[in-house]
Amino acid sequence: MKIIVCAKQVLDPETPSSIFKIDRDAKRAVPPPGADPVVNGFDEIAMEAALRIKASAGGSITVVSMGRSFVMDVIKKPLAMGADELILLQDDAFETADSFITANVLAAAIRKIGKFDLILCGRQASDWDNAQVPLGLAELLDLPCLTFAKNVELSNGSVRVQRVTPDGHEVLEAALPALVTVSNELGEPRTPSIKGIMASTRATPTVWGLGDLGVDPSSCARVELVELFIPAREKRCEMIEGEDDTDAGRKLALKLREAKLI
Repeated sequence: MKIIVCAKQVLDPETPSSIFKIDRDAKRAVPPPGADPVVNGFDEIAMEAALRIKASAGGSITVVSMGRSFVMDVIKKPLAMGADELILLQDDAFETADSFITANVLAAAIRKIGKFDLILCGRQASDWDNAQVPLGLAELLDLPCLTFAKNVELSNGSVRVQRVTPDGHEVLEAALPALVTVSNELGEPRTPSIKGIMASTRATPTVWGLGDLGVDPSSCARVELVELFIPAREKRCEMIEGEDDTDAGRKLALKLREAKLI
């Protein structure tokens, strides 16, 4: 069983909004000084799903990550969790890659890796929240795609998932090879052990650039980013007073009705 997990290094979503900056001319987010990036949380959960499958069915886990530059102590976390191999797709051209370019680059890398049984991705990335890359990747590799999985099981050459829905879940099944996006309902990802951290420190990731993949990003660009900015927020507070609590509640209800909130 060969599993590929796609993981992304992102700005920490817990970064306080007060220090979050946007370069409007360059149309990109500016990392706050001294704030380290993190592995996308949903991708860590996908890694947890891969480790559970490996524990029950055996096999290997290869993690693939794409970016302009990486903080090794951060991007090696999947290795510390238990991945067998880490492949970094690194090039300056990836800084402004849109979802379609990213899917094409990942597809080229996976073709280069060779035979696999299952690709696991987080349901979305916490920086853009587009949830487009896994779908594009599945299309480019001609794979069945099962999304929002809260449980992933393999049996007799197929994958079965419980897919999260607004009112519960549904059970879906597809023949392998396949791609599955994993949701946070699967559970918290495990914390790397000291042994795992030490092993990841000694590990050397494989690094591939554009020349190794044979992809021209300009030939597969689909999105034009017109403007990027932090929306202005206005807050107003109005105190509703009355002769007593009942009167204040009645006046509040009238105000809410006027505002068409109820």
